[in-house]
Amino acid sequence: MAVGWANDDSVSQQIQNTIDDEISRVRSATSCGESALYCDECGEPIPEARRRAIKGVRFCIQCQQSLEQLTQRQALFNRRASKDSQLR
Repeated sequence: MAVGWANDDSVSQQIQNTIDDEISRVRSATSCGESALYCDECGEPIPEARRRAIKGVRFCIQCQQSLEQLTQRQALFNRRASKDSQLR
């Protein structure tokens, strides 16, 4: 049963949109190509073992962790909330 402005399938649409957003984010963050010798963020050398393990790596471990923490915080915010859920 729909309440307010929401459609009957609005919850499943919202869930699917959230999943699609996360898949797009992960695909865009996937590295490809040749690994960098030096971190794009801080300029420190990237260890050879990391470059061999991760194809197309661009950041050192510390900078990668900082980037992932930032994107984790941003991912927790639901940007596609329905009007109905905002009114509650």
